[in-house]
Amino acid sequence: MIGFYNHSVILTYIGLASAVIGMTQALGGHPKIALACLIIAGGCDMFDGKIARAMKNRTEDEKRFGIQIDSLCDLICFGAFPAIMGYAFGLRGIVGTGVMVLFVLAAVIRLGYFNVVEERRQQETDEVRKYYQGLPVTSIAILFPAAYLLRGYFPDAFVYILEGVLLLVAVLFVADIKVPKPGNKVMVLFFVLAAAILLKLFVF
Repeated sequence: MIGFYNHSVILTYIGLASAVIGMTQALGGHPKIALACLIIAGGCDMFDGKIARAMKNRTEDEKRFGIQIDSLCDLICFGAFPAIMGYAFGLRGIVGTGVMVLFVLAAVIRLGYFNVVEERRQQETDEVRKYYQGLPVTSIAILFPAAYLLRGYFPDAFVYILEGVLLLVAVLFVADIKVPKPGNKVMVLFFVLAAAILLKLFVF
């Protein structure tokens, strides 16, 4: 089989599988399961980079493959998947469609730029990256479900809220801002928020 297979790549593939399942659930009328799949994909993405950095014996080809496959899967998980959920949750017409297109386009630009910069950086240094340029696409794994929770409080305005969130996040994807790379505290915060959102979705 072609490709490179290690723990970090397999975790990336699990996240991708979760996103694909989530797409089917969103279009099938099961929004809560779809949102849970998005959160799972986000959790996988939080860990795959950490695992990859811990693997000191990777070849240059394995490193390059890891960068490419991570971004390709991220585009599906945190670009196409949220757009499909947006459509399933009511984004329609010129405005809704335009927002979805801009969101996916911003994710493509963000990930493509990251690939170029990160590959060059890894060729020049082994130093661990401390900042990202632009908001990481994984952030939508928490922001989208958080926005969905507002549906119960603002049912008539929910579509507009969702459009606003996706548009704002799209701008932040490509904004020339420095975002601190998630450390252990941020990862813990991610999973605390994820657990709180899942409890709200399925229990309360």
